[in-house]
Amino acid sequence: MIIDRLIEKIIAMQNPTCVGLDTQLDYLPDEMRAGVTTCEGAADAILAFNKGIVDSVCDIVPAVKVQIAYYEQYGAAGVRAFLDTVTYARGKGLFVIADCKRNDIGSTAARYSAAYLGETALGERCVSVAGCDFLTVNAYLGTDGVQPFLDDCKKYDRGLFILVKTSNPSSGELQDLKLADGRTVYECMGDMVEGWGAGMVGGYGYSAVGAVVGATHPAEAAILRGRLAHTFFLIPGYGAQGGNAQMLKNCFDARGLGGIVNNSRGILCAYRKNGGTYAGAARDACIAMQRDLASVLGEICAK
Repeated sequence: MIIDRLIEKIIAMQNPTCVGLDTQLDYLPDEMRAGVTTCEGAADAILAFNKGIVDSVCDIVPAVKVQIAYYEQYGAAGVRAFLDTVTYARGKGLFVIADCKRNDIGSTAARYSAAYLGETALGERCVSVAGCDFLTVNAYLGTDGVQPFLDDCKKYDRGLFILVKTSNPSSGELQDLKLADGRTVYECMGDMVEGWGAGMVGGYGYSAVGAVVGATHPAEAAILRGRLAHTFFLIPGYGAQGGNAQMLKNCFDARGLGGIVNNSRGILCAYRKNGGTYAGAARDACIAMQRDLASVLGEICAK
């Protein structure tokens, strides 16, 4: 099961770090941006940058998260760079989380799922288009909008991370509201995610249906960790958004398992703060992050 393989890689590397490839032209070194005046040129430069990052960190981190909005802004060429980035990262042994936050009515959700997790029918044959390992999903349309993703996860051995408590400052405007039964909206959504994932729990006790839980909300993360015993967390908010290792400790269990922590700008743009090549600085930033997380989580173990 895919969640077990991700956890095994986290344990082997002693590193629950996910590198966010939320890459745009402005993040690239001057020499890589020089003379770029078209979307096609931007997409080519971004893909080359991403390959440098992947080559530099693939032996020390288990996963990357590729945020599609950063690619869509460059049109069709950007989408091609997204797909090529996914293929390249997977070819280097990294798990790939497609950060697309997809959802819609059931029939449309099925097409989103086919694009990123499953297969697309072409006459009598089917093809995998993106072939991502995990996909982020917004589940606020309810079960019928999530079911196609769940079906494809079972069929193709893929995984989801469903928005539960997000890292943005205004998330509480909706997610912290109280329901008639006393739960908050985020607690209700978390309970639904736990239920949706009940049939896909692996050997480490976690399901392939995970939750997005921001590092910037440690109190809420503690509540969710207590409620969602089988739900693995994707944890944004570390670094540039203000989250630190101590704040996200509540997302993990006593084994140091239970989540993977995303860092985007802090790795992609590390060369601007620390000097050196962008790829070398990214590797150093990943090592520093791993040490920071280890100082709080300790040794990550299977039992």
